[in-house]
Amino acid sequence: MIAVVEGHTERSFIDRVLAPWLGAQVVFMTARLVGAPGHKGGGLKFVRARNDILRLLKQEPQTVVTTMFDFYGMLPEHWPGRKAAAKLPHDRKAATVEKAIQDDIVGALKGLDPSRILPYVQMYEFEALLFSSPEVITDVVGRADATDKLNSIRAAASTPEEINDGDQTHPSKRLQAIFPEYQKPVHGVLAAERIGIDAMRAACPHFAEWTTRLKDLSGKSP
Repeated sequence: MIAVVEGHTERSFIDRVLAPWLGAQVVFMTARLVGAPGHKGGGLKFVRARNDILRLLKQEPQTVVTTMFDFYGMLPEHWPGRKAAAKLPHDRKAATVEKAIQDDIVGALKGLDPSRILPYVQMYEFEALLFSSPEVITDVVGRADATDKLNSIRAAASTPEEINDGDQTHPSKRLQAIFPEYQKPVHGVLAAERIGIDAMRAACPHFAEWTTRLKDLSGKSP
């Protein structure tokens, strides 16, 4: 299985955290960074991701392709389903975009088995997963004094995935406001390793649904 991801942090998260968890269940995943070398996440256009997904599906005819893209960074004018999702309740947003991506890819590649493309949209971005355990974040950054602030943010949302996507209130912006020293590729991935997939699954229902679908591919995907 190949996961097409939008940034270096997501690739490290797949390689160091999610892939080992899946590998223990006989599902083998590698991550591919979308677009040309040097691309950075944020403001990603669908056409770039689409080209990579289609190329991989053609080159690897037995492989399942999934994705890990942040809802927050999706430009509504460039991503299928994104405008419609903006008007829907939280629990339907990601699924709406995922279905639109799948429909577009299946429509573009004649004869493709729809089960070979399993899009995943992270609500609202990678850092939401870290709010599964605020204490771990503060420990990794070395700021135990900020634990109460993070717990307050977490308590204000039903799940970490509902910490919203405002310009100043999306998960990474909240972390940067509290920890100016926060570096996503370093602190983010290290915190994710310490939190672990099981704790994230327990706290984040949409992430849990995705990882269950991946886990259930055991024995079905090369």
